[in-house]
Amino acid sequence: QVNVVESGGGLVRPGGSLRLSCVRSGTVFSSFIVNSMAWYRQTPGQKRELVALLSNSGATDYSDDVKGRFTISGTNSMISLQMNNLEPEDTAVYYCKFTLLFSGHTSVDYWGRGTQVTVST
Repeated sequence: QVNVVESGGGLVRPGGSLRLSCVRSGTVFSSFIVNSMAWYRQTPGQKRELVALLSNSGATDYSDDVKGRFTISGTNSMISLQMNNLEPEDTAVYYCKFTLLFSGHTSVDYWGRGTQVTVST
């Protein structure tokens, strides 16, 4: 069983900062590699949007909307998203995802249940 839990969401003023954390725990029977880690966000009526991606090579990628303001970092079992200079448009439920590559070339995504981020006065 693999569990993913986000934390750190809440209410923040425009221009403020917030740090989200995500922890992967549990065990699996097969050997695996954490191929990538990512943060997504979703607002009502919209598709889930990729915000930041961290590959196992250490490379990162960000959406144009958050580039320069957000920073993703982490390890094989923990990832964080540092969000600076927050804007009301950043309000969303944020989800973290671990992509595990198992032996036999099976890739599996593990999602957290999300944490609410609200940017408002």
